[in-house]
Amino acid sequence: MKKTLKIVRMSDAVPTPKYDLAGDAGFGLYVNERLTVNPMERASINTGFKMEIPKGCVGIIYERSGLSFKHGIITYGNVIDSGYRGEVHVGVFNLGKEPYTFEPGHKVAQMVIHSYEEVELKEVEEGKLSTSDRGERGFGSTGK
Repeated sequence: MKKTLKIVRMSDAVPTPKYDLAGDAGFGLYVNERLTVNPMERASINTGFKMEIPKGCVGIIYERSGLSFKHGIITYGNVIDSGYRGEVHVGVFNLGKEPYTFEPGHKVAQMVIHSYEEVELKEVEEGKLSTSDRGERGFGSTGK
């Protein structure tokens, strides 16, 4: 059964979020105002929409591959919880060597709605975690 994502339009400058192709995991989010992001700068881009993400789900905003590969624009800090009712913003960072200008109506990112399971948090003493093959081996421990 499909869940419903309710959206409220706050601006006529942006298209309604939508899936571009059948089978896409993410739907497009668009820019509501003209904004230039210089190299090594970050910005918060408003999308012109509020959303009600279904209970038991979270909206995760991901970069668009074309913006990231061609221009160095990545997204960050983009977890939208189901209880949030304000305008959705997209955090972007310009890793490129040139300023990048977003124009109203251009696609900035994509959002994927993920289901999740809430867990009970339980603090235990050292040595009370189960063992695993990996253990405490971390960064780079599985090879290059």
